[in-house]
Amino acid sequence: MTEPLRSGLTGRRFPVRYRVRAATPEQAREAAAALALEQSVEVPLDAVFDAAVREHIVGQVLDVQPDGEGAFEVRIALAVDTLGDDVAQTLNMLFGNSSLLDAVELLGAELPDSVLRACGGPRFGIEGLRRLCGVQGRPLTCAALKPQGLPPEDLARLCHVFAAGGVDIIKDDHGIADQSYSPFLARVRACQRAIRQAAAETGRAALYAPSLVGSPRALREQARILQDEGVGAALVAPALVGMPVFHELVAEHLRVPVLAHPAYAGAARVAPPFLLGRLFRLLGADAVIYPHFGGRFAYSEAVCKAIAAQARETWPGVRGSLPVPAGGMHVGRVPELVGFYGMDAMLLIGGSLLRAGADLPQRTREFVQAVAAAAETQAKRAAA
Repeated sequence: MTEPLRSGLTGRRFPVRYRVRAATPEQAREAAAALALEQSVEVPLDAVFDAAVREHIVGQVLDVQPDGEGAFEVRIALAVDTLGDDVAQTLNMLFGNSSLLDAVELLGAELPDSVLRACGGPRFGIEGLRRLCGVQGRPLTCAALKPQGLPPEDLARLCHVFAAGGVDIIKDDHGIADQSYSPFLARVRACQRAIRQAAAETGRAALYAPSLVGSPRALREQARILQDEGVGAALVAPALVGMPVFHELVAEHLRVPVLAHPAYAGAARVAPPFLLGRLFRLLGADAVIYPHFGGRFAYSEAVCKAIAAQARETWPGVRGSLPVPAGGMHVGRVPELVGFYGMDAMLLIGGSLLRAGADLPQRTREFVQAVAAAAETQAKRAAA
């Protein structure tokens, strides 16, 4: 007869996938066994004398499969009980010490329902963003306020141009914070005033997303300012402020949609589809910005497709996040982007629009019109 479980142990496990570089299958299996221990008990197996810990806590290697030349995909079963339904502890158990190993990359995990309930995911999601922006049947549009170094009044003028030109969401560049040349409160007030002015002129409201960055105390104060000023969205980089802090900020202090920025996300050996498309979504990002292939960064077409898929795919109890391809995009690529991502996306063009200088209002309208035209073309193709 099986002994009853020790109090606090459920015996439940969940699978985690890693990519391991190894010369031979034997080396890969050895690495997998070491990984299972490192991500569970962090001691050699012969140092684990407690039978319950051996049976219910020690990680188990499920399988090891080739994954290209010199690499293997490893699946390990970890104990749900080790997570504590806590964001930081979950990340720790997924990829704590092992993130220090050059030869190991975290690919993904089938997170247990208890973690999904604790995190909650986006509060608005794709449909909520569409509703707030009044947009159906096409991708949303986004533009960035750049370059940093400009005073609040100059950023507000750019904000007005974009909003009057029909852009749905205007975000701060992620490098804009609370600098002396553009204090957070002054910038937010000026840009939100520009948003209201453009709405009065055009009859159509845009959302302004200021960049929130800093310590937890600073972030809470910035969130309060957004609420007081009636701001409609926020931009936060989860990897910069810390993913547990990001989750708490979204869940407890922000009442508006949140765009997750990828700054510093490249500093970890975590597969971008899982980190950007899955984890950022789980922690509350309503939209996820990432570099599209062929721009300034090196993500491949396959990686971009996978990020978008993990952001939007059905996940019971978790709303979808809107993928936001960015990074060196220009208006000429709009038809390609709409063809690649379809309607549930937000197209972000920053520096390319600003290069228009005095012609920025016209270039902004061309961007908005290009998205509408590409969406109409896609709809006709789908109906044919």
